[in-house]
Amino acid sequence: MTGARVFLALGSNQGDRAEMLARARALLAAPDLRVVALSRVYETLPWGVVDQPRFLNQVVEAQTSLSPRALLARCRDIEAQLGRVRSRRWGPRTIDVDILVYDQVEIAEPDLVIPHPGLRDRVFVLVPLAELDAGLRLPGGETVGALLNALPDLGGVREYDPDAQSAPGVDRC
Repeated sequence: MTGARVFLALGSNQGDRAEMLARARALLAAPDLRVVALSRVYETLPWGVVDQPRFLNQVVEAQTSLSPRALLARCRDIEAQLGRVRSRRWGPRTIDVDILVYDQVEIAEPDLVIPHPGLRDRVFVLVPLAELDAGLRLPGGETVGALLNALPDLGGVREYDPDAQSAPGVDRC
């Protein structure tokens, strides 16, 4: 398939978090969107509202013929299918599916901002994105690896081990 190269962030901190990521990945795959790479799954500290369970996060690389707006609709539909209720900004969620990058497209509309507005300063997104393509240049010229290296604190992100209990502390993948 030819089309746009996109990176999507998946996150969950409610219910069976790993199952939610797996179900979101399965729902993404369609004739108009082909998943080409997956980062490892990372367990991360919550961001924004910190008094909530830890998240599992993953980045998906895909090729799509969907427009940015149609891709956003697909992401919102997947969230709805998996029980996401938007009640509190940065609050707990069954699943979050965000567009991080869509080729070199830049969009700034009230309900769609690409690249994702938090991409440049959120370690829980940059670590798995750098795993897939640290040399990826964002609109504006900076690379994902350079952004990650510029962050003052890379703590709170560790590779997910389904057999280990969530433990407090700061780990770096």
